[in-house]
Formats: sequence, C-alpha cells, structure tokens
Amino acid sequence: MRRRVLIADDHHIVRAGLRSLLEKAGHLVVAEASNGHDAVNLCRSESPDIAVLDLVMPLLNGVDTTRELVRVSPTTRSILLTMHTDRPYVLEAMRAGARGYVLKTQAPEDLIRAVDEVAHGSIYISPGVAVSLVDALLDGDSIADDPLTPRECRILQLVAEGKTTKEVGRLLNISYKTAESHRSRIMKKLDIHDVAGLVRYAIRRGMVQA
Repeated sequence: MRRRVLIADDHHIVRAGLRSLLEKAGHLVVAEASNGHDAVNLCRSESPDIAVLDLVMPLLNGVDTTRELVRVSPTTRSILLTMHTDRPYVLEAMRAGARGYVLKTQAPEDLIRAVDEVAHGSIYISPGVAVSLVDALLDGDSIADDPLTPRECRILQLVAEGKTTKEVGRLLNISYKTAESHRSRIMKKLDIHDVAGLVRYAIRRGMVQA
C-alpha cells in the first residue's frame, strides 16, 4: 500500500537517495527536512503516515523529534535511521515513541520492510540491534530518567551546536533572559559548569556528533 512519507536528514544526498528508494517502492514522499525543527513543523502541516528520521540532526535530534511528533502529529509513526547500535540509543528511541530503528549499514530493502511493517502497526528493529535489545530487557537494563525536560534537552542541543544565548532565544521564541535561565538550570541539574562539559554530555547522549 502506498504510504505518505517525510524524510529528515541534514545531508541532501542522503535525502535524495532515500526519496528515490521510497518512490521506487511505491511510496509518496510528501516532504523533506534538513533538521528536526523543520521536520516537526512539516509533520504538523502534512501529517505523513511515516517519518524517516536521522538520529543526529541539527536543532532537534531524531529522538527528541520523535517525542515532539507523538505530541503534534500522533498519527505519524517514526522510524529512526542511524549508525548507533548501543543499547542506550535504542532504548531511548523506543521510549520516545519510535516504531522503527534501522541501521544505515543495512540493505536498502530493509528500510522498505521497516516502512511496511511500521505502517501496519508493527515495530521494526534492525536485526543488528534486536538481539542486544532483548538481552538488555532480559537483564533488566533500562535507561535512567532524563533529568532534563524536553525544552531543556532542545536548549542543550542548541548550546552544544555552538548557538549563543541570543540565538537560542531567537530560535525558540523566548527572551534572552529566559534562555539564559534555562541554560543555568541545565548546568545545575547536570552538575556541569562549563560549555565544554555540556558539549561532551550532548555527544554522549547522541544529540550532536563529535
């Protein structure tokens, strides 16, 4: 069955390849985004059936984009496309509401299979991480509750990307004072007292690339 799909990746050549792959499989790509912020806005207006999201994107990473889509476009099912195989990334993605987790090292037809299965209400997890995820669940592994709110996570990512407090305020439509207050609260919650430390934390969380 033909599905309406949004693609979000900060590399144009990747988006072009995904569009070609999906359209050859009979799906309709209704929108493309180069960052998570635009992906959320486009899903709000287009209401695609499926959103294929890169895990690491500017302005809003794939996990936080997924979390936002659950709120603003609940009929859209998210599939994360990533190189990360570590348990915490997969567990956090699933907890955020992702319905698919596909590795970029997989064959192209695996993404099509993921789209089909997720569109039918199933969950698709790459075989490369599925065994590890089952082991994690059997071992009782979980991820600690995030001490940051969704808004604070977004501000943390922007700071880690090198945005100034003024730029953060402009992007989020909040005042300089409010943005600065959020940043101070983030540092206090994480017990991190410099920007370099925030960047390292964001890298460990998969919000930004090293």
